Amino acid sequence: MPKALIEEHGDVAVLRISDGVTNPIGPELVADLDTALTDVEKEFRGVVLAGGEKFFSIGFNLPELIEFNRKQMAGFFEAFNNLALRLFTTPIPTVCAVCGHAIAGGTILALAADFRIAAAGKKLMGLNEVKLGVPVPYLADLLLRQIVSDRAANDILYAGEFLTTTDAAAIGLVDETAAAEAAETRAVAKIGGMTKLPAEALSAVKENRTAAVRQRYAARFREKNEVFLDCWFSAAARPLLEKAAETF
Repeated sequence: MPKALIEEHGDVAVLRISDGVTNPIGPELVADLDTALTDVEKEFRGVVLAGGEKFFSIGFNLPELIEFNRKQMAGFFEAFNNLALRLFTTPIPTVCAVCGHAIAGGTILALAADFRIAAAGKKLMGLNEVKLGVPVPYLADLLLRQIVSDRAANDILYAGEFLTTTDAAAIGLVDETAAAEAAETRAVAKIGGMTKLPAEALSAVKENRTAAVRQRYAARFREKNEVFLDCWFSAAARPLLEKAAETF
């Protein structure tokens, strides 16, 4: 069964991450999301990226990925970044409905959407990579700094702490919060309103917004990916990653 499902809501597709309770991100999920996005772009005028009620996504599937050699990890990491970039630049409007915890890679996928609507309360978001001995991926750093202030981005990236969705909304990481049972419905309604706008004009607006990030990433992603991999396979990071994997 695919780990990414498409649910039809008129002109809007809900693209749902569907891999158990925690929705860990591994090669199969990345491939399934990429394939599903191709279908969505052909058949729909907008998309809501969604996960589960407990977890939007727990992030990278550490128990699987720590067994990869460098070549395997490099292939996965490039594919994940390509997916995030594709979500960011797809010509149709996107909203991420964060109804559960969005951890590390889960937050990165949320950053790739045009807007984020989250369940209010104690659901957590954040980029804790530095605590595991690796940098936040270069693309995610660029996306974060476009969404929130440099000061807020530094606080997130340097500390590696999680935020409640309420706190995330206060700094602009989340555009709005809603009751848990209403967040996804609100996201569908928001995209539904955008689908009434002329598609070519909306696509041009989006291309203007994403162009600078796309160009900066294209210029340096190879060297930046190597830095991430160097850290991933370092003696400092390995025990931290292995310990984190035990919590899955």
